[in-house]
Amino acid sequence: MVTTTPIPFPSVNLIPAYPEVFLLIAASAILLLDMFFTDRRRITTYWLSIGTLVVCAVLNGVYLIDESTTYTFGNMFVGDPMSNLLKLATSLAMIVTLVYSHDYMVDRGIVSGERGGEFYPLVLFAVLGQFVMISANSFLSIYLGLELMSLVFYALVALRRDHTASTEAAMKYFILGALSSGFLLYGMSMLYGATGTLDLTELARKLDEGVANRTILVFGLVFIVAGLGFKLGAVPFHMWIPDVYQGAPSAITLVVGGAPKLAAFAIVLRLLVEGMISLAFDWQQMLMILAVLSLALGNLAAIAQTSVKRMLGYSTISHMGFLLLGMLSGIINGNAYSAASAYSSALFYAVVYALTTCAAFGVLLAMSRNGYEADHIDDFKGLGRRNPWAALVMLVTMFSLAGVPPTVGFYAKFSVLSAAFATGQVWLVVFSVMMSLVGAFYYLRIVKLMYFDEPVATATIASAGSGRLDARIVLVANGAALLALGLLPDGLMQACVTAMAHTLAG
Repeated sequence: MVTTTPIPFPSVNLIPAYPEVFLLIAASAILLLDMFFTDRRRITTYWLSIGTLVVCAVLNGVYLIDESTTYTFGNMFVGDPMSNLLKLATSLAMIVTLVYSHDYMVDRGIVSGERGGEFYPLVLFAVLGQFVMISANSFLSIYLGLELMSLVFYALVALRRDHTASTEAAMKYFILGALSSGFLLYGMSMLYGATGTLDLTELARKLDEGVANRTILVFGLVFIVAGLGFKLGAVPFHMWIPDVYQGAPSAITLVVGGAPKLAAFAIVLRLLVEGMISLAFDWQQMLMILAVLSLALGNLAAIAQTSVKRMLGYSTISHMGFLLLGMLSGIINGNAYSAASAYSSALFYAVVYALTTCAAFGVLLAMSRNGYEADHIDDFKGLGRRNPWAALVMLVTMFSLAGVPPTVGFYAKFSVLSAAFATGQVWLVVFSVMMSLVGAFYYLRIVKLMYFDEPVATATIASAGSGRLDARIVLVANGAALLALGLLPDGLMQACVTAMAHTLAG
């Protein structure tokens, strides 16, 4: 008798990936369950999705307290304090997004009738892609998470199939997204060809040894930075942002423009800092060009906009310039003494941006009703008299985006500028401050319209739908958080510093 020895199956430590495993199972189950819900019971899909994200937030919060770093799936996936903090912020941002979006989607029939409630499972799968991106430690896992998120977003932008602007925006997004993914993938393939590894930790070691051809490395780096620039929406890879922001339904715009910036920041740090710190001189020069162009074009173009969503799109471009300002201030003349401070300020800025974006679109969604998008700046005229609470939240939000104290946006910009100033980049700090002053014009214009102009629309923001009360409560809490974190930013900043220090040391 011939005996065979069974081949042992390699054990995999799933503990760092428990949030992803749970999210995958829950999203799949919700997608199936929704098939059996009638329109009257479709609110169950909404609450199940909220509950799923709450569980993910709790799991990541527990892992964040632990402060340990664990690798799994053949070092392709890492659970560290930075990833846990970003995934916690992503979960909370998406919970807020779904609360704000529910009534908007119901009023327009996007989550009812033949379309069903696929909006909620699609959002959960997008969050799963973001989680994978945030914890990726390999070219393969980065691209897997990125494409999972991107494919869901293409479908979400086109979800309102009877709306021409949404379909057009989805086509533009898909074509440019495919192009940028090709750039990123081509850059990764060149780095793999030069170093023979897909693992970011191994990539950093081989670059330190100097065994790879530098010309090929820099050439591949150019394509990677171009791909990352698109995901961030930095100039000159920004073309999709204004069109998608304006063309997509407002709720989808919030899904695409808020929390995903946290995942984009994560892959920028994973690829450039953790994987290619030896090439910092090269990629910092590229990021500097992207930052300067984004700050200039984003703020100047936003002034001419009459669509609030399009204005917020150009505002996003300018904020990505500030985010890149923190990323390019970590390594100076080969010295990494300021790396933890600079990168933690960029991390803080990314979290604050997501929080502020949620508040801005929360007011837009609260003002919208079926057949009325509240997208023109004139729609904000007299809002202070029509709805004082919504106007107050929008006031705090605009001040935060402009960087006016005592809101958290001021502290976020100050921390990034301080990191850049500490590395001697005075001209870049002066230029950024000048562009912020330009940007303050279109933010304060909204405030002026709300409190000093006569209203054009007379309709009040009335309670409608089962989730409207929840949305009002969350909206007020969101605005209060922008003010509270501005007055007491030390807790969140210390969490960012600690997370970044552990991540860089691990």
